[in-house]
Amino acid sequence: MTSLNKITDFRRPVAINLANRASASSCDDCGARHQGICNALSDEELAFLARVAQHITLPANSVFIEEGEKAGHFYNVNSGNIRLFKSLPDGRRQITGFAGPGYFLGLAVTDKNVFSAESMEPVKLCRFSRTSMETVFEEFPILERKLLDVAMHELVASQQQMLLLGRKTAIERIASFLLAWAERLEVCASGQLPKPNAVLQLPLSRTDLADYLGLTIETVSRSLSQLKRDGLIDIPNIHEIVLLRPQALSDIAEAAV
Repeated sequence: MTSLNKITDFRRPVAINLANRASASSCDDCGARHQGICNALSDEELAFLARVAQHITLPANSVFIEEGEKAGHFYNVNSGNIRLFKSLPDGRRQITGFAGPGYFLGLAVTDKNVFSAESMEPVKLCRFSRTSMETVFEEFPILERKLLDVAMHELVASQQQMLLLGRKTAIERIASFLLAWAERLEVCASGQLPKPNAVLQLPLSRTDLADYLGLTIETVSRSLSQLKRDGLIDIPNIHEIVLLRPQALSDIAEAAV
């Protein structure tokens, strides 16, 4: 049975450091300038967007979007990694995804947040009020079209996650995740396998991985150990995995498809 870990102190206060309004020059040095939505904008469009943005710096393990709360803001991730999750009444959670630089968060079909978001490490964000974004959409329709692309991508990712949790074994889930993470880090081109000995940096814990894959921590550890014994991966440390034989991992990941 799937084990979903407890969330403790879920509604703890979050210390948010709000800097001055963003500027076009600050965007030039941003880690998300050539990723995600910002990559679709010209310098002029980006300068307009920067005028309605606030820079936010958060420490690790800070919840800044809470499921069920009023959806009053959008966020663009500039640096660091975010875990996205949904919670159950008894305090258990299911991680539904991860977001890094270039990701746009806060899309909602209602006025309530449908998921929670928490920093996995120190992160920097641009925050936009929904009112200010309506002005941006009127001025630059291309941004709204880009957000539609984001929503479509999230739908595809949700379908892949349902397959991952519904049909695949523990080993198959781990193999699928490692290959997907390699693509996310741009270790390989979209739809392509990484080269042998590709190194993956994993900021998430084994608990995060278990919550995301619908497994227990023990099962995650056993599966990783099995892949290591079989010579498919190496694990130099808890936050680093080397893909020794990506094709063999792909064969395992596609077994249930």
